[in-house]
Amino acid sequence: MQRSGNEPMTARSPLRLRCGLASFGLVVSAGGAWLFAAAGHPGWAAAFAVLAVVTVVDLTLIIRHIRQGPHWQPGRDVPPYEPPGDGGPRRR
Repeated sequence: MQRSGNEPMTARSPLRLRCGLASFGLVVSAGGAWLFAAAGHPGWAAAFAVLAVVTVVDLTLIIRHIRQGPHWQPGRDVPPYEPPGDGGPRRR
């Protein structure tokens, strides 16, 4: 694939991979919260519970992006699109 110079603006995220990794993180963090709570370590249980909440928020956003269709999850046969705006690359 040829570089266009605007890759950060047209980069694609592997959302299905992120969804799988976030799901694994949710299982681990929720399990850790439960195990630490059962073991009588409320500080660690709270830390893992907060991590589980952050993971749920991340999963919600990932699933939302997957459901938005090809704008967020284009196939391999769809070339990168130009970002909305004036049509030209932005310079900072």
